[in-house]
Amino acid sequence: MARRTVPFLMSTLFAVPALGAEQALPTTEPPVVPLPLEQYDNDKLSGGPSKDGIPSIDDPRFWSVDRADAFLEDEDRVIGVYRNGKARAYPQRILVWHEIVNDTIAGDPVAVTYCPLTGTALGFERGETELGVSGRLVNSNLIMYDRATDSFWPQILGTAINGPLAGEGLEEFRVFWTTWENWRDRHPDTEVLSSDTGFVRNYRHDPYGDYTPVSGYYAEDSGTIFPVQHEDDRYPNKREVFGFRSSNGAVAVDLDHLAEEGSLTVENGDNHYLVLHDAGLDTAWVYRGDDPIDVPEGIEFNAAGPSHAALDSLEAVNGFEAMWFAWVAFYPDTQVIDGS
Repeated sequence: MARRTVPFLMSTLFAVPALGAEQALPTTEPPVVPLPLEQYDNDKLSGGPSKDGIPSIDDPRFWSVDRADAFLEDEDRVIGVYRNGKARAYPQRILVWHEIVNDTIAGDPVAVTYCPLTGTALGFERGETELGVSGRLVNSNLIMYDRATDSFWPQILGTAINGPLAGEGLEEFRVFWTTWENWRDRHPDTEVLSSDTGFVRNYRHDPYGDYTPVSGYYAEDSGTIFPVQHEDDRYPNKREVFGFRSSNGAVAVDLDHLAEEGSLTVENGDNHYLVLHDAGLDTAWVYRGDDPIDVPEGIEFNAAGPSHAALDSLEAVNGFEAMWFAWVAFYPDTQVIDGS
């Protein structure tokens, strides 16, 4: 995908500080966008809090593993990032109160984002600006805004639905929705987002429910709060699927089926995909090729992910876990891979 940088556009309408014209937000061609942008914009609604009423963390501080062990249980969910040799973990119990962390990892400015209503964690390149919480939702999903242009970006869609950058896509990078135990085992030297955020929040309480065990809003058969653009009852609302998309379409993989098979080959349009199960993090990795792909033998998983010479000729594709109702609301024509 072609990379573009869009200059900061300023207006007296935007409540942001003045920034130099040389600063930029990286954008790219967006993945599939099933509906006209205006429809997402028209269907957005208030989630309750006002703009920045859910405050992003813009000056993150970090703990060592030993200090984090005093705060986290092994089964607590974290969002992991491994980038340029550096590992960081962002506890779900902190991000549920903030949803966005504007961080710099190994010199790269990034935003780590989490939407509790859709169970989605994604990473985005942010250039010299920051992402904030708009207070609006579409399909129950967090709508972010960038503090350079005030364009609105639904997190799952990864595409601006209004503002000066409407139709542009954010550059994504892989993050991992896993447990603290799994992440610590894979990255024993990881840093962990500290509860010293500058805000007063009860980081031992989740206002939506719990993941240990799964209960409240997160329970598979629990209901949704906000209307969505499309409904599909093939799975329970909150069943976690692993989704990936390109300009040709979207694919949802049943994680239990993937774990049983270990690997899957998928055709979607003209694209051929290899989907690998990573038992250590209980997640998936996706690779794309121009031709049908044979599953290589002897794949190993290390800190950077799957390792095998056969993967070098394939293109890595970003994917992420999502609640079924949210994935299919954005991608009603999604291909489903579940062995049926």
